[in-house]
Amino acid sequence: MTQVAPVLSRDIPTEDEIVARANALIPLLRERAEACEKARSVPVETIALFKEAGFFRILQPKRWGGYEMSPNTFNRVLMELARGCPSSAWVVTVLGLHPFEFGLLDPRAGDEVWGEDNSALISSSYAPFGTVERTSGGYILNGEWKTSSGCDHANGGAFVGGRVANAAGEVEFRSFWIQAKDFRIIDDWFVVGMAGTGSKSIFLENVFVPEHRAHVIAAYGEETHGNVANLFKMPFFSVFYAAISSVVIGMARGMVDLYIEHMVPRQNINQAIGAAVKDPFIKGRLGEAEARILGAMTRVLYNTDEAWSYASRGELVPLDVRIRQFATNQFTGGECFDAAHMIFKKTSTRGIWLSSPMQRQMRDILVGANHITQNQDNIGELLGGHLLGVPLAPGNPFGVKV
Repeated sequence: MTQVAPVLSRDIPTEDEIVARANALIPLLRERAEACEKARSVPVETIALFKEAGFFRILQPKRWGGYEMSPNTFNRVLMELARGCPSSAWVVTVLGLHPFEFGLLDPRAGDEVWGEDNSALISSSYAPFGTVERTSGGYILNGEWKTSSGCDHANGGAFVGGRVANAAGEVEFRSFWIQAKDFRIIDDWFVVGMAGTGSKSIFLENVFVPEHRAHVIAAYGEETHGNVANLFKMPFFSVFYAAISSVVIGMARGMVDLYIEHMVPRQNINQAIGAAVKDPFIKGRLGEAEARILGAMTRVLYNTDEAWSYASRGELVPLDVRIRQFATNQFTGGECFDAAHMIFKKTSTRGIWLSSPMQRQMRDILVGANHITQNQDNIGELLGGHLLGVPLAPGNPFGVKV
């Protein structure tokens, strides 16, 4: 394959420039949101705009034409895009994250996926739905992997997750890159929200994955991250969980946008006194929602900046920091759902019509907040236990042997 030359620094936009490109797309994305939902896939024209804007290159290694920017650049872009169309922003999240993962793999994998086309896109399905068997030189994968967001556009293949024993007999959770020719898409994505993500299943039958296309997804230390570029010293889960949290924050910000547009011209009837007056809860709920969303946004950006302060200096992120970030980012979905729901309720019956974009935004937030990365119900125990000195359990997501 022909080696792709790195992009020159002058071709890389600043963080503010690429975030401004995302902000400028909000009106168009809002216009296309209904059609995106009905088609159950992001339009190819929208994907083309995202490519042109450089969103998929933000976390891509420079070796293959990427920008290698700070993960918060990516997070800020997602926070803007999701204001216009949550499904489209979610697909940018997933397809834009996987270039980062190639920075953790043997470079041969990156040469294979981007050697001829460094704009190729990769989807994923990490939950270990299928089976993995170790074989000479690699692995054999079989089965059906669910919810591969953006797989319609994944001409560069997909990452799938699976559990397999290592040479010592220890079961590890690994991620495997498979080429697009190796899977078949099953059109089964019929859901209450985020239908436009096209998160269909992918089916594999006796697919061989060589060793250099796989890695232990939780591995983190000098052995695995000592000789990579600074961006890829960021822990995978720190980048992944923060990105999903960021797109959910953007969805909630979009609900605030729609609510303000809806409520500014509206007069409410105060049923208690029978007079046409401004309902004070219209303002109060909006203020509370804005505070909750801002708090979630500030925390996610702070967490990522804190990790980046180590990685950008070529240092690994300490375990204490990784645990705190992993746990606290997971509260984002619940906080943003609560914020969006409290203002959605103040729209009364006006918000429930299918002609109202607010009902779609609310349904999308419901689904986004249900993602495994937003599992606030039991994550507090992990962080609280760590703060109290409780040892990490086997199979923890921090690459720590116990």
